[in-house]
Amino acid sequence: MAEKSAQISWDRARLSVVVPISVIVAVAIVCIVFAVMTSAKRADEVALEHEKRLFSRAITNYGNRILRELESVASNEEAVRRIRDHFDHDWMHNRVGLWLRNSFDHDFVFVADSSDKLVYALLGRNSVEPKWFNSILPELAPTLDYIRGTPTDGQLNGAVRISEPREAADDQQANRATLIQRFLGRPAAVAAVRIAPTEQIAGAERNSAPIVMSVKFIDDDMLSDIAGRLQLENLHLLDKEEPAADEYVFDLKDDSGTPVMRLAWTPKKPGAEIVTSVIPFIAVAFAGFGLLAALIHGYMRRTAATIAQGEQRLRYLALHDPLCGLPNRNYFGERLEQVIGNVHQGGPAAAVLYVDLDHFKDVNDTLGHPVGDELIRNVTGRLSGILRPEDLVSRLGGDEFAVLVTGAVDPATLQRMADRIIAAICAPYSINGHNILIGASIGIATINQRFHGGTADVMRYADMALYRAKNEGRNRACIYDAAMDADLSERKQLEHDLREAIANDQLRLVYQPIVNGSGDTILGVEALSRWTHPTRGDIEPSQFIPIAEHSGLIIKLGEWVLRRACTEGKQWPGLSMSVNVSALQFRRPDFVDTVERILRETGFDASCLELEITESTLIGNVDNAETAMHRLKSIGLRLALDDFGTGYSSLAYLRRFPFDKLKIDKSFVRSIERSADAAAIVHAIVGLGRGLGMRVTAEGVETAEQQLFLRAAGVHSMQGYRFGRPGSPNLISARLAMPGSHRSIAKDAAALAG
Repeated sequence: MAEKSAQISWDRARLSVVVPISVIVAVAIVCIVFAVMTSAKRADEVALEHEKRLFSRAITNYGNRILRELESVASNEEAVRRIRDHFDHDWMHNRVGLWLRNSFDHDFVFVADSSDKLVYALLGRNSVEPKWFNSILPELAPTLDYIRGTPTDGQLNGAVRISEPREAADDQQANRATLIQRFLGRPAAVAAVRIAPTEQIAGAERNSAPIVMSVKFIDDDMLSDIAGRLQLENLHLLDKEEPAADEYVFDLKDDSGTPVMRLAWTPKKPGAEIVTSVIPFIAVAFAGFGLLAALIHGYMRRTAATIAQGEQRLRYLALHDPLCGLPNRNYFGERLEQVIGNVHQGGPAAAVLYVDLDHFKDVNDTLGHPVGDELIRNVTGRLSGILRPEDLVSRLGGDEFAVLVTGAVDPATLQRMADRIIAAICAPYSINGHNILIGASIGIATINQRFHGGTADVMRYADMALYRAKNEGRNRACIYDAAMDADLSERKQLEHDLREAIANDQLRLVYQPIVNGSGDTILGVEALSRWTHPTRGDIEPSQFIPIAEHSGLIIKLGEWVLRRACTEGKQWPGLSMSVNVSALQFRRPDFVDTVERILRETGFDASCLELEITESTLIGNVDNAETAMHRLKSIGLRLALDDFGTGYSSLAYLRRFPFDKLKIDKSFVRSIERSADAAAIVHAIVGLGRGLGMRVTAEGVETAEQQLFLRAAGVHSMQGYRFGRPGSPNLISARLAMPGSHRSIAKDAAALAG
């Protein structure tokens, strides 16, 4: 036992001397190797990226030059007369074909008519029968399709555009372009110009215009010229042969990812010189370190390293989130407890930022959990990228994150930090082909010398601040203060009362008239919910609607509003009934079934019902929303896009979804008298709606000047205090009984009372 104890003591003494020295030597060598290899690799990467950028720019310049050469002879009024109006074969051959061949060495020149049949073909210096080339029309199809705007999926397959069109009639059609594609089995630059007068470039006859195309092969001479100017070593085309081991392969791919042209060259590697110069020193250092480690503590070191790695792995798994690798709730709790202890002992103040992702559940429900998991990893990367190294970022679970910061925790600094986090999280994500937009709400709790609580208290304060941020509109941050305790209790009580009010039918609807442009005819009404609390009195919708959305009561409230509006609206046959639908309500799988059931039970005419939804309803829910909207349209009701202009105002939504009406938000209407920008936006929305065959309604009209402006702009209908405040069903009925009257509901009510 004594001998064994002595051996253990000797081993410990030996390790106490050798291990620190070995660690220092090993760390120094590893740092040197890492620095050298990293610098070398980075130098090679930078050099290669520079060569790639230069080569891409050279290819683009090459395409633009070919296009300019073609435009020089085909984009003038004489070309329009000689080619488009009355095709002159001799003029085309002498002034265009031979000119491009003799002056610029173009290999082929073609002219395609409106049906994409060749009417002219130049091979070498001779004009040949175009029908000989009809067999290669499929090879010219990518260029013709791009100029004609034929592809419907928005992708360019079989070719790569290397020049931007100067003019475009819409998003899919261009008047001139240069494409890289395969032609007769060889890569070539194909330039094309639509022959049409300027005034018809965007007109309806543009597709009848002939197209002049010029083909110039990408050959060794061109590549040699580029290689000489860019100093690219051994630049050459790859056909079927494999590239050399030290060559970089540059694939020029079309929109579907199919390579159109493959090139290779030998990239410069300045990092190799760095590595070569230090390899001898590194080898000597490694040899010395290996010998020292083997003689002194080889076996014990391996054993200790194995044990340490196992312990570290187990601790890592216990304290980190397996999905994104961030510290988990346990790790965060331990660290927070340490920070609170340091603050109590006079250390620097700290703060906790409780981050909750808005609309994350919608992503999981509509796109699936794999997309949701990838979204969590993307959020993790953004949070880690914008915060300081000393800040601790943790995932508490689900869509909740927490950030622990120390040092400068004054309100202004915390607010700026929270704004950076919100801006980073709210930027669009592209995951598995889906464009995803989410938001973030943040609750902040500070830890200073006046704080005497523990970990649970800090998290409770941050949670209350987060609740406040969500109820104030989301995508914002709130810092905890003592008043939030009372405010939270108040909101919880209000939520309970609202639940009972919905269950006991204690709410009511008022209706705001929607009138024609002259304001003398009521076209419809918009149903608005109101709540008179038995002890609190009238509670504003801006107060109880967010509570309903946060608690999920908006589903029951929305169904109640729709049923009551259909029931009361039957007394106004032929009058349009507009009902707002929340995003949570619309995204439910049974929403369309609920609407059908309510229409069937109330007997309300579906053609008189108009559902108003906002753009936020469609974000991340495109496919399901489109299916639901088409089902609703098949029932016979109408759909309106509410508050247009205040959100993302995506034109893709207007083209894809079957909306019947656009509603201009009242914020623009209120500003048209004092802001030229607002007036221009209103004109643009009206023109857009009319161009898409939609009716346009302006909200929030309050003055005669606003009404006159909107009427002149072409708005179909209006609503606002100018035409009457929201009123009870009796007031609407009374007003309808007085045709031709331009009095507001308030005046009508006074008249009835008198």
